[in-house]
Amino acid sequence: MIIQGKKYSWFMPSVDTYKSAALSALYNLSPAIIQTLLTRGLQTQEAIDRFLFSSFEEDVTHPTALKDAQKAVERIIQAIDNQEKILVFGDYDVDGITSSSLVLMALIPLGAQINFYLPHRVKDGYGLSKKIVERAAANGYRLIITVDNGITAINPVAYAKQCGIDVVITDHHKAHDTLPDAYAIVNPNQPTCTYPHKNLAGVGVIFKVLSLLYEYKQQKLPEKIYELLLLGTIADVVPLIGENRFWVRHGLYCVNKKKSFSFEVLKNNGRLTKPIISATDIGFSITPQINALGRLDDPRDGVKFLIGTDQKEITRIGTVLYALNESRKDIERTIFNQVQEKIENKEINLDTELIIMAASSQWPPGVIGLVASRLVAAYGRPAILLHVTHDGIAKGSCRSITEFNIFEALHESRDLLDTFGGHAHAAGLALRVESVPLLKQRLEETIALRVTPADLQQKVIIDAPLTLADVNKKMIQDMHYLEPFGHHNRQPLFYIKQVVVMQKPQLLKDLHVKCTLFSEGTIKPIIFFNRPDIFEELMRIGQKSFSVVAHISENYWQERSSIELTGIDIACEEQ
Repeated sequence: MIIQGKKYSWFMPSVDTYKSAALSALYNLSPAIIQTLLTRGLQTQEAIDRFLFSSFEEDVTHPTALKDAQKAVERIIQAIDNQEKILVFGDYDVDGITSSSLVLMALIPLGAQINFYLPHRVKDGYGLSKKIVERAAANGYRLIITVDNGITAINPVAYAKQCGIDVVITDHHKAHDTLPDAYAIVNPNQPTCTYPHKNLAGVGVIFKVLSLLYEYKQQKLPEKIYELLLLGTIADVVPLIGENRFWVRHGLYCVNKKKSFSFEVLKNNGRLTKPIISATDIGFSITPQINALGRLDDPRDGVKFLIGTDQKEITRIGTVLYALNESRKDIERTIFNQVQEKIENKEINLDTELIIMAASSQWPPGVIGLVASRLVAAYGRPAILLHVTHDGIAKGSCRSITEFNIFEALHESRDLLDTFGGHAHAAGLALRVESVPLLKQRLEETIALRVTPADLQQKVIIDAPLTLADVNKKMIQDMHYLEPFGHHNRQPLFYIKQVVVMQKPQLLKDLHVKCTLFSEGTIKPIIFFNRPDIFEELMRIGQKSFSVVAHISENYWQERSSIELTGIDIACEEQ
């Protein structure tokens, strides 16, 4: 069934009430939670058990299944034994920062002569370069380990070989047609790798390599490793299913049992007062602070912050992280408003254009990817935002909808691009600014062939129906079994019908709508974030009943918890 809401089309699941009731009794879980599992395709008791009770044996594949992992470990051991200088080359995002930190945390205790380099987003750009290799050779490095990058570094790797430097690539991005001639390439997404879990983050790939190394050494990985793996995996928005789900669950267990000093600083910066930290908390409050370094400043302080031992220095960097993240929010909001204005005045005409594309020399390159994501969420169209450099290069970030593979589309127009890389729904690119209009034309033609009007319609998938009376402590407790929430395991969305508003709704900061819902003797508060249009609609509806789709969560304030509805949309259905 499809219901048309104020902003979204709601896709309602069919409900097998008999099966749902039977499984609810068997597992002692709320019917809406069981229905969520059924809606998501977990139709058998075996499938439900495997999802609810993930295990190392069932969900984790041995690292030797990763192509070249064994070869990479042998080269690292050789470097440690011979006291060769090792350079870890990372990336400026959280995945790259945590990956670099993880290597240092694992190899320094083994006696490695190791250092790291994280590129500056503006000065160095993305990925390994000839300039970095030259510097490494001049300083006597004999092994470079790339983390979260390297799969497209064909020329720099060839140059490293000329300089007598071996390169071990660990990456998770899609490979191009040609691979670098590296000593070893560990990447589940290279064509000849049969590793079953293709969706590891960069930090997940290097974690597997170092797990194998420690297995050979018959030693136990430092506990901090699992915190770093947790942060990088969540920040990179990889699917939280299978092996990723297992390790995120394990990492959450570790940090909720014992947090590092740096994690406590981030937690306090994010004003997280709740006793148990979730994946959602980390994704929204913790990792954006680390990301702000690479977006607006020098990412190398991120490594010092995460694995340093000087609490005074960690506190100092934590203060910088907080300030940078607040600045990032302001910049992001400004750019979003500028693009939104272009859409409203038809400079970007969504009546005729299927892709949102805009460029400016004033937009910091580190923030435009976040704005592109917000534009996709707001308008249901792929978005490409570009930073134009002083020498006429347009460098940008792409974000896409589920139905349109932006990496494939860029690959088909690679003759226009200087560089590109990424995934199906998120990619980066660089090209001459004069080629931007032609790229836009080609992408418009490609998306017109591959998506339908229905694909471009903004939609939400409902997991289960429920009543306001169902929203209670028991349901909150049961929802914990579904966590961690994230990509491919989103927070459940529930359908509540025939509610009315008690008292007049409030419009907060001209953006958010807060009101109280009543249905069948039960009263619950609800808030709609960034939906001022809902306020107007509720004022128009008055005392008439309507339906709502909402998330349910537990809110903590001043050491007290309350159950909270976060509204997504409303619909005035025919009564």
